[in-house]
Amino acid sequence: MNLDLFDEAASHQPPRTEQIGPQTFVLRAFALPFIDDLLPPLRAVLKAAPFRRMVTPGGQNMSVALSNCGPLGWTTDARGYRYTGVDPQTGLPWPGLPQSFLRLAAAAAAQAGFVDFRADACLINRYVPGARMSLHQDRDERDFDAPIVSVSLGLPAMFQMGGLQRSDRALRVPLLHGDVMVWGGVDRLRFHGVLPLKEGHHPVMGPQRINFTLRKAG
Repeated sequence: MNLDLFDEAASHQPPRTEQIGPQTFVLRAFALPFIDDLLPPLRAVLKAAPFRRMVTPGGQNMSVALSNCGPLGWTTDARGYRYTGVDPQTGLPWPGLPQSFLRLAAAAAAQAGFVDFRADACLINRYVPGARMSLHQDRDERDFDAPIVSVSLGLPAMFQMGGLQRSDRALRVPLLHGDVMVWGGVDRLRFHGVLPLKEGHHPVMGPQRINFTLRKAG
């Protein structure tokens, strides 16, 4: 994973906000000013809890590799989807949630109208070309009042934001390096997913997309 380069051109993109639902927002380039404070702790987290491909309750290997940081981490296996306080591979607590992640999440949530957001879980996803995430709802958290803050790094992805029913037509939203999505309130349980990642090489992150999603899970 190449996290040592910095894309000066990308850093000059002007931030802007796009509203794609009553309480769903895309904050374009919002994370770019935070990049220098995000990458070193991200390296440390992934050294302590490396990416792994988990198995769904139905026995399928996920195409997306996962890790976590924070008091709670999301996991899946034959017993189901859930949050745990320890990494099932090591039996140790998940790495701490970096303060730079918390600052970014709080700032993005506030920009979207959700004040005083403080996450206790951060799910980190690694997409390589071909990896995808099928449409799903985030229902494993105890607190549906808090928003979800999703940060995109690396290769562009085509995000799908659906409605409150799986059959609702999904809007396709391109996400670029540094974009942050925030959704909550009446939109908190919207179905969402990611179409298969296309081939490419990003000057900051290499041939991959890393996405980390901050939530109030406990």
